[in-house]
Amino acid sequence: MSIGNSPEDDRPSFADDDDRPSIGRALQLARIEARLTVDEVSAATRVRVPIVHAIEQDDFSRCGGDVYARGHIRTIARAVGVDPAPLLAQFTEERGGRPAPTPAAPLFEAERIRPEPRRPNWTAAMVAAIVAVIGFVGFTMFSDSDKGTKTSVAEGTATPPATKPESKPSPTKPADPKPDPADSAIAGAPKDKVTVLISADEGKSWISVKDHSGQTMFDGLVEEGQTKTFTDDERIDLVLGNAGAIKLFVNGKEVKDDFQQGQVERLSYTKEDKGADPEVG
Repeated sequence: MSIGNSPEDDRPSFADDDDRPSIGRALQLARIEARLTVDEVSAATRVRVPIVHAIEQDDFSRCGGDVYARGHIRTIARAVGVDPAPLLAQFTEERGGRPAPTPAAPLFEAERIRPEPRRPNWTAAMVAAIVAVIGFVGFTMFSDSDKGTKTSVAEGTATPPATKPESKPSPTKPADPKPDPADSAIAGAPKDKVTVLISADEGKSWISVKDHSGQTMFDGLVEEGQTKTFTDDERIDLVLGNAGAIKLFVNGKEVKDDFQQGQVERLSYTKEDKGADPEVG
């Protein structure tokens, strides 16, 4: 097994415009360097988690337009500690200039054709109130006469109160024991794929998981007691922000490593690994 570099070593140097990363990749690298999760960036900027994920994949279609996309880029850049000006300039170059302002004519037109609010019909309301009062008075008089009749019939009659039979409590069925994550990892590991189960047994940890093509499978915080399973045809690359809190199972076998609390680990596993030392990430 080999211990790799920390996530900030992934951040490239931008010698010229041809070497610079995309806007989404630059924001993602800055977030990883700042040790922030997507959920934490969303909470700080009030930009929804799916939109943050989409922007980091250079998908601005979910922003609602270029104006909102610029605002999201500026807000996220400040949250992760980078200057938003170069990213906004790059966005302008890629989009061919600033978007034209939205015409206000449809708004005025919608305001003009808005229907007038209907005034309340006070006459109908008064009639309904009078009918309700008359009905209540009649119901009260009928109830009083009915009570007098029942009292006269029941005088001198000793009727024992009805007793409700006691119900026996139903036996409580014991809860089924929760399965051990290790048993689940061994039973669910397919033979022709690489399967990695991550269990946060000693605390919470930020993790990043990518498949063999470099696509992000998960990027966020795993709370203590949670487990997550990932499967790929060829290889899975991991970055563990707090490796000492994590227990790993690879292809149905537990990885025996002396990880320390707060230690950052970069690991890579293939379908040939059987819980032994991983490949260099």
